[in-house]
Amino acid sequence: MNGTELLSKVRKIEIKAKGLSNNLFAGQYHSAFKGRGMAFAEVRDYQYGDDVRDIDWNVTARFHRPYVKVFEEERELTVMLLVDVSGSLNFGTRVETKAEMAAEIASTLAFSAIQNNDKIGVIFFSDRIEKYIPPQKGRKHILYIIHEMLSFEPESKKTDIGVALEFLGKTQKRRCTAFLMSDFYDRKDFEKPLQICHSRHDVVGIRIYDQLMENMPDVGILRVHDAETGYEQYIDTSYKPLRMGHNKYWREHSERVRQVFQRNSVDYVSVATNGNYVTALQQLFAMRA
Repeated sequence: MNGTELLSKVRKIEIKAKGLSNNLFAGQYHSAFKGRGMAFAEVRDYQYGDDVRDIDWNVTARFHRPYVKVFEEERELTVMLLVDVSGSLNFGTRVETKAEMAAEIASTLAFSAIQNNDKIGVIFFSDRIEKYIPPQKGRKHILYIIHEMLSFEPESKKTDIGVALEFLGKTQKRRCTAFLMSDFYDRKDFEKPLQICHSRHDVVGIRIYDQLMENMPDVGILRVHDAETGYEQYIDTSYKPLRMGHNKYWREHSERVRQVFQRNSVDYVSVATNGNYVTALQQLFAMRA
């Protein structure tokens, strides 16, 4: 797309994402993603029913009457978006491509984050780290992220999710919330890096897929192209065993991905490019509340 079309697309995504974060997700996001813990705020007079363990004995001794410590949630978070930019994300047969869906979801999460005074950063990855945008706050920063998500051209078309998870661990020393967005077509096993990363950070998986991959239609001879390897071939989709084999592979792949997240107690949602990602995010927030 040219510069004018890109700016128009950025603006449309901003309006939609900002509206969703304002009207639907503001409270849910806050409840679903907690701060780093409780931080001391002040002391006040002891009141009947207060926990005696909260008594500040130094202040109590100084003023000869009981005082208790008051704590508040240390709210500020760092939110990292780990976005798969490999070749397979450019696929889409319905409303939009998987990459465009990822951009909308990421934008909605980003606006929800800044409404809660959280920082937001991005890691674009293929089978390498393509681009790292350090966490910052503010609308200008988010618009830059959206622009990059729509226009960024990766050097590689392949996928290595483990590389992104390991990079997150190296760059984020303090605990953060990380949204891992991909179709999870990775020829390598990313379970061990996920396990290590989730032990230090709060990782959330968001799988984006195209409905055509779930059920191959009978449309006769079809030329198929592997976006990550460049391999092309013609297939006859009228051949029922071929369609059944493809659908079986898709179901098995989906189940393997789901089990990886389940075994490691990582929250996970899946959304189709022609589906409603708003509902998927609401389900995600509800399961964490």
